[in-house]
Amino acid sequence: MAKIKFMKEQALVSIILAAKDTAPFLRDCLDSILNQTYKNWELLAINDHSTDGTKEIIEEYAGLDSRIIALNSDTPKLIPTLQYGYKFAKGDLINRMDSDDKMPHDKLETLVEAWMPYGKGTVIAGGTEHFVDEGEVGDGFLRYEKWLNHVAKHSLHKDEIYKECVIPSHSWIIHKDDLDLIDAFNPLVYPEDYDLCFRMYKHNLNIVGIDKVLHFWRDRDNRISRTWEEYKDNRYFDMKMRYFYEIDRDPTRPLVLWGGGRNGKDMAKIILENEMEFIWVCDSERKIGKDIYGIRMQHFDVVKEIENPQIMIVVSSPDGKKEIQNEIDALGKIPRKDYWFFI
Repeated sequence: MAKIKFMKEQALVSIILAAKDTAPFLRDCLDSILNQTYKNWELLAINDHSTDGTKEIIEEYAGLDSRIIALNSDTPKLIPTLQYGYKFAKGDLINRMDSDDKMPHDKLETLVEAWMPYGKGTVIAGGTEHFVDEGEVGDGFLRYEKWLNHVAKHSLHKDEIYKECVIPSHSWIIHKDDLDLIDAFNPLVYPEDYDLCFRMYKHNLNIVGIDKVLHFWRDRDNRISRTWEEYKDNRYFDMKMRYFYEIDRDPTRPLVLWGGGRNGKDMAKIILENEMEFIWVCDSERKIGKDIYGIRMQHFDVVKEIENPQIMIVVSSPDGKKEIQNEIDALGKIPRKDYWFFI
């Protein structure tokens, strides 16, 4: 087949795709990119030291379409592979793709059209849909998907950022200048997509969500989020707290930690690494009045008496979070100014 060439008509989108031993899924992924209604893209497809047929499939597709650039990472693992591929990006707009997933046919067109009225300084983020080749998608991923799509629909990314990663690694588009401003893929920090979200937040980029599924996300047993040590404790409290102290913590205001379970205890240890005192509250009668790590546990009613607190909520129960939200609303507290949910 003759090599296909395309002329530049619109903004060039550079898609960064790292591929590691995904040969069984890679053709579906690449075909979904080739089938995009938006034609002015380049795909930096970087083989990360694969031991299956991944490298050969990338080279095969690169031989058929001039928009696909076959690369081989000089350093193993995901972030170095993304860094390597990004060095070759020529587009004004950047998107990332996972090599075992698929794009809806109008993904790039939708992202670019949504971005154009805003321009630099804005990230567009869409929804996602999980799928499996056999069986059913796990309940955890379905809950995450529902939450992600709710966040995208209502542009709640900044309000919800301390709960979980608010923008999947594949459902955004950003101008290259803005990505460079926030240090692109350079920090060697996992999970890399969550860290990128925090850097968007830290640099106060405008994050605009759109109510549309823009990525088909494959759920499989050997995906790295299930197998890598870096993703084992997916609460990511260390990362959340590092950014909280960089971005949102006001040391002149009292800090309240709300939640006395395992999450509260783990978070309390991190807080004590940063400051000597905080107010710890819960609703557990057997814990109230006890000293834990040198901090006296108090009933949450005390929050009403604290002047201008910053409140960190680490309760995981859905019903518990609803009750706390009602209490917080009754006190007239404002999200991202007065309180944050951390799980």
